[in-house]
Amino acid sequence: MRIIAKSTIKSFWEKKEYKDAEQQLKAWYEAITERHWEKPNDIIRYFQDADNVGNGRIVFNICRNKYRLIVAFRHDIQIGFIRFIGTHKEYDNIKDIKNI
Repeated sequence: MRIIAKSTIKSFWEKKEYKDAEQQLKAWYEAITERHWEKPNDIIRYFQDADNVGNGRIVFNICRNKYRLIVAFRHDIQIGFIRFIGTHKEYDNIKDIKNI
C-alpha cells in the first residue's frame, strides 16, 4: 500500500506538542506500506482499535486515542490518502467524517 502523503504525518509529529506521536505514526506507516490490503476488514483485523467509518475511510487511534488519523483507502489501486491527523478534540469537531 502506498500512502499519500507521508509528509502530512511527518509534519504533525515534528511539532513540539505532538512529538509523542512520532514512534507510533512511524510504526503505523511501516505496517501499512509493507502489506497488500485487499479490503477494509483486513486493516481493521490488523489494527484492532481502528474503525471503518464508510466511504473508504478508516480512523486510527494514535497514542491510545490521544490523536486521530483518518485515511481514505483505494484498495483497487493500493493507495491510502491521509485526510486528517489531529487531536481527538479536533476530530470531534469534524462534521462529516465520511467525506473529509
